[in-house]
Amino acid sequence: MAGVAVLSAIAVAGFSAAIWAAVLFHDMPDAGDLADYHPPTATRAYAWDGTLIGEFSRERRIYVPYDAIPTQLAQAFLAAEDHSFFEHGGVDVGGIGRAMAKNVLNAAQGRRMEGGSTITQQVAKNVLLTNDPTIGRKLKEAILAGRLEQTLTKERILELYLNEIWLGYRSYGVGAAAYNYFGKSISDLSLAESAYLAAVPKGPDNYHPIRRKAEAIGRRNWVIDQMAGLGWVTRAEAEAAKREDLVVQAEPTRSKYRDADYFVEEVRRRGLATLGPRINEGGYYMRTTLDPRLQSAARVALMNGLERYDRRHGWRGPWGNVTTLAGWEEVAKKKSRPAERRTWRAAVVTSVAGGTVRVRTIEGQEGALAAQDVAWARAGKGIGSGDLVFVAPDEEGGSALRLKQVPIVNGALVAMEPHSGRVLAMVGGYSFSLSSFNRATQAQRQPGSAIKPIVYAAALESGYTPASVIMDAPITLVGAGGQAWRPENYEGKYYGALQLRKGLELSRNTMTVRLAQGVGMTKISSLAERLGVTKKMDKVLAMALGSGETTVFRMAGAYSSFVNGGKKVEPHLIELVQDREGKTIYKADRRDCDRCDAGFSGDESPRIAPAGAQVMDPITAYQITSMLQGVVQRGTAVSASSLGYPLGGKTGTTNDYRSAWFMGFSPDLVVGVYVGFDDNRSLGKGETGSQSAVPIFIDFMKVALENLPKEEFAAPKNAKYAMVRGVREAFRPGTEPRVATAPTAAGGVAAPRGPQPYNKVWQNGVTGAPSAAGAVAPPPPKRPADDTNGLF
Repeated sequence: MAGVAVLSAIAVAGFSAAIWAAVLFHDMPDAGDLADYHPPTATRAYAWDGTLIGEFSRERRIYVPYDAIPTQLAQAFLAAEDHSFFEHGGVDVGGIGRAMAKNVLNAAQGRRMEGGSTITQQVAKNVLLTNDPTIGRKLKEAILAGRLEQTLTKERILELYLNEIWLGYRSYGVGAAAYNYFGKSISDLSLAESAYLAAVPKGPDNYHPIRRKAEAIGRRNWVIDQMAGLGWVTRAEAEAAKREDLVVQAEPTRSKYRDADYFVEEVRRRGLATLGPRINEGGYYMRTTLDPRLQSAARVALMNGLERYDRRHGWRGPWGNVTTLAGWEEVAKKKSRPAERRTWRAAVVTSVAGGTVRVRTIEGQEGALAAQDVAWARAGKGIGSGDLVFVAPDEEGGSALRLKQVPIVNGALVAMEPHSGRVLAMVGGYSFSLSSFNRATQAQRQPGSAIKPIVYAAALESGYTPASVIMDAPITLVGAGGQAWRPENYEGKYYGALQLRKGLELSRNTMTVRLAQGVGMTKISSLAERLGVTKKMDKVLAMALGSGETTVFRMAGAYSSFVNGGKKVEPHLIELVQDREGKTIYKADRRDCDRCDAGFSGDESPRIAPAGAQVMDPITAYQITSMLQGVVQRGTAVSASSLGYPLGGKTGTTNDYRSAWFMGFSPDLVVGVYVGFDDNRSLGKGETGSQSAVPIFIDFMKVALENLPKEEFAAPKNAKYAMVRGVREAFRPGTEPRVATAPTAAGGVAAPRGPQPYNKVWQNGVTGAPSAAGAVAPPPPKRPADDTNGLF
């Protein structure tokens, strides 16, 4: 009976083991799945010159093929993790036996299971299994390791391991770790640096290079000794490497170029919309349109311009205050400075005596504030002992510290190539570290008078010419509900009959409303929509003065059509995307070129059709460009003429000074600048586009135009020219005046003679009404029957 009982027990145990094995191994992964496996890899975004500007990923990984992994780096990991890797068949029997023996005790005591895994087993665990610290998982791991050795080469297994492993510091794989820890490629790592990376897998937190530096160096030196013991480095090389300090970057960064945060985030958003979630794991190469030199200039120009505005409007007081100097540093550490202002330091006011204010920075530096800053602070909210402020060294070399204040106003700048729509620079706010909201693409704001060139372009497309004359005089319009609208000029002055050019140069509101009435809002709205200012513009006259909403990004695209001869451009930030195999999966330029990929045969080079649909006559585009040159030469942006280059542009200021704009351009660059508050409050009296936005444009263009030749704007070959009041104007063939225009006796401007069906002076849209110049105003040009102009 005892024998039967034993046999029964054995049978039950065997049956139970069989069931346990069936449950354990029924969902065993297929090792063959790793033959074509690629771990999730970061998409890397580059500027047009090859500068790395950003990465997009869930796991920070730079995949490195086996042939590109330095031998010394591979040997460091083999020495630390599995020195017999190239000899065993996937499982180190002795090692796993010792680990399992210890794990019996660990399980009994409730401790975590130990390793003993080979590199092949770690690949099986990291890629195919979970991290559950159980004996069942270890058995699966060992079985899969054997299968992997039969399926993949040793080199492929080691490649997967070195690219998959978590190494801390936001790094998966050796490629990302070399960059994040040491800021270099794996090919540039020293022996000591390679050994440190190999030391990390045992516990990235336990061997943190800053928080636990002594332990990290100790583990690194152990790896170096292992390498020397295996004969992979000489003893002399090992001792020299062990004497090296462990120096890493203060924190892992996605790129060394740090001026393009708004641009990079916009690239990520657009890439996600185009490529979907795979942008975070596909390992794509992404070439953007960014010009790092212009991007840095744009950031500096916008930040400086917003700080100038902020200083004009006074000191708002300290951002904090302490009653005792003891422990003030802990309070100050909680306040974020603009990350872009790397020289700014938090400081506490230690004493105020007479005209002298002394401060101490959080690093312990002591000094006095500049006298002009003390006067500025006292004219504002005042300054006293215990106040917490920001200070910075004097950029002009003075010994005094400069008092700094973070602006609450904001803005945006976009620089675009007008012939292609390539966005060369984009800054969406004062500081991305303080606010990631992109005011260049996301802030819908009224453009004010910056919309007027589109009104004038629609007029020129409808038969008006640069010699056409419109009244600049008070006007009252009554809507369908009886509500009166009285648009006014900025300074309340009126100049009577003016040519189109003068009306645009001086930004005359009443003249623009009359012109819009004559042209019809249907045509104006249609042109604005075709230019991409907005998807839909209401057909009301207030839109002619910029009461609709748009973005500086859209406006830059619209102004590009004036510069490039009337073609619609598609503003874009991403030029090209290729997958990890080098296959192009996205290209901004969709034009076909049948012979572009063929080798040179001596034949004529391929001719590619110009990009962009024609949205206005090239002569119209040039006429507007010429008029906007007048804005810089004689009009509201005359300060930009100090740059000494052929430039055009248009200022914009909205009601109550809520937004200030300047849309400026050279023959090869369109630049849009917007200044305003996020809550759309008033900027303050006098804060026009000329005052707030144009100086930012000037600062940026000083850099953008540096060392460039002074090129004129390209004129259409079929345009005709005539002198009108001392200015050479372009005309469509057959519309040019045959006799030069001259002043009338009443001081107005006489309409030119010749075939000019719309060269007219009119006021208030009433036939026969007397004009301010004493002339009789003819009716406005006839509009289509369906073109009804609303007012508001």
